[in-house]
Amino acid sequence: MARDKKIVTKTMKRVKSKDTSIEVILRKALWEKGFRYRKNDVSLPGKPDIVIPKYKIAIFCDSEFFHGKDWDKLKAQLQRGSNADYWIKKIERNRQRDRDNEKKLMFLGWKTVRFWGKDIAKNVEECVQVIEEMIFDGSMDDFL
Repeated sequence: MARDKKIVTKTMKRVKSKDTSIEVILRKALWEKGFRYRKNDVSLPGKPDIVIPKYKIAIFCDSEFFHGKDWDKLKAQLQRGSNADYWIKKIERNRQRDRDNEKKLMFLGWKTVRFWGKDIAKNVEECVQVIEEMIFDGSMDDFL
């Protein structure tokens, strides 16, 4: 069943790149734990969604579709749909750009963490715990 192109266009225009619901959920949880952060730092590769400068941690909140969660499965689904070439190329470019930006951040001395949107929505406390462990592991390096 083909969808009306005008409806698809309208829907895609509403997709936000910052201040998404998953980012807001994670930011609120971090703030409640006392972590102070920056949003969408344009000075860093990939413009991380959340940055904790004190610990040099860059956090990305990725949507499952646009960043290709379970890529082999998603790719197979896309191949059966309309405009498959466009979406496959787009998501593969996104995935490659994500990897490149992580390498650049690592070279600059930053730690990166990526969370899938559904993981944030379902269990934000677990995501915060991952960040706390990164901070603890990094602070332990000072003593070694």
